[in-house]
Amino acid sequence: MQQRNDSVVSTAVLGESPNGADTRERKMLANRFDERLTVNREYSRRLVSYQGNRNVPGLRWLKFKEGFSHELVAHLIAQRNPESVFDPFAGICTTPLVAAGCGKDATGIEIMPIGTLTGEAIACAANGVSAECLHDGGNALLEEIGTGIQCSTEFAFPHVRITEGAFSSETEQEIARARAFLSRCKDGHLNKLLNVACLSVLEESSYTRKDGQFLRWDARSGRSLRSNMHKGYVPQFCEALKCRISDMVEDIDSLNDLFGGPRPKLVSGSCLELLKDIPSESFDMVITSPPYANRYDYTRTYALELAWMGYSQTDFSTLRQQMLSATVENKPKLDRLNCVYGEDRETLDAAVSMYRNQGAIHEVVHSLTERETELSNKQVIRLIKHYFLEMALVIAELGRIVRTGGSVFMVNDNVQYHGEELPVDFILSDFAEQSGFDCTNISMLPRGKGNSSQQMARFGRRELRKCVYEWVRTSERRP
Repeated sequence: MQQRNDSVVSTAVLGESPNGADTRERKMLANRFDERLTVNREYSRRLVSYQGNRNVPGLRWLKFKEGFSHELVAHLIAQRNPESVFDPFAGICTTPLVAAGCGKDATGIEIMPIGTLTGEAIACAANGVSAECLHDGGNALLEEIGTGIQCSTEFAFPHVRITEGAFSSETEQEIARARAFLSRCKDGHLNKLLNVACLSVLEESSYTRKDGQFLRWDARSGRSLRSNMHKGYVPQFCEALKCRISDMVEDIDSLNDLFGGPRPKLVSGSCLELLKDIPSESFDMVITSPPYANRYDYTRTYALELAWMGYSQTDFSTLRQQMLSATVENKPKLDRLNCVYGEDRETLDAAVSMYRNQGAIHEVVHSLTERETELSNKQVIRLIKHYFLEMALVIAELGRIVRTGGSVFMVNDNVQYHGEELPVDFILSDFAEQSGFDCTNISMLPRGKGNSSQQMARFGRRELRKCVYEWVRTSERRP
């Protein structure tokens, strides 16, 4: 159920900036999209976040918080009944898995390799791996871990700087024995499932805890810490793994009903470079949630999992720079994208033009630049510029590859830096309408997201919109 709410546009857009900055461009966007901004009480935070997947077979295996629920995907597919579904920011592949389970032609692109690995493991389990096979393979793995045999150093956990000290010495040995076992497991599908099982319990059996932008560390790690965090009981790797394998065996019979059917196409890589290779008019529906412009660095929060997969210190840096610019460490990608697109530049040029002519972005950038010395990190200015340039390219490509009459549903949050709100929903919808879509609705959750404690102390509490945008492809790209 959706309803109009005349007060949904925040004072940061319609009112005055707390810094006295110009807000005319943001007001113009607000006036343009206000009639399409609605409150949808069916869109709970659980529905549009990982919370809805916590008890779902397969999707519960890996605690991957950056995503939305299978219920949201199933709901949107039921509304539109598309033939083909696509997600350029697939996460652990919720969209393509659910779409394939509905009998649709499904494709997902994900740059974090743990996401595609997990999605492939779930698809394997939904299409042929038996509970008996997983049970027997899991028991063999657990038996080897329990032997206590000293492993060769080649199977030791491949630490990078950010992961050193994460495990007790006993857990380090158990992990080494697990890696030795997997090196000999020749059944590709079983190997993927057991690999995901091991990877999924690394945090649980470590002295770390994921916390937004970084890993928090328990003092038992031996690290020099600014503040102490005590996780409480930390199980050994084998103990945690036994529980996870039990969960996975229990889920097998349910997975065929949920995700069985045509296998989804899961592609590992950056959509910024891969979208150009997708033929025009390829998909009827896109359901996605890009990284938010909130400074989160997923290479840090998922450092244990990436290291398990063999990512070196150099690989971490490379991956971070390839990802959508959502953290202050991202460097400009335009030179790289110019090389990727070469002479076939129409879509890239359209995206650059949309970004350069979007006044609300530059209004905020100008305000922050004037107050650069007051910012906790001045690189947020660079983050904002690159984030919206890259999102302009993603949306311009979607305008090319979504069929006429097709839909895009996108989940995203508005953000605020130094008291200046960025109306991400309006800016991206402006890009969409320049790319051949009509923004038919911006569905806002009944409750938004509060600003950070640091900003709250200075600028007061300000609730930021969390929305699901709906864009329908109607025409050629607009000038």
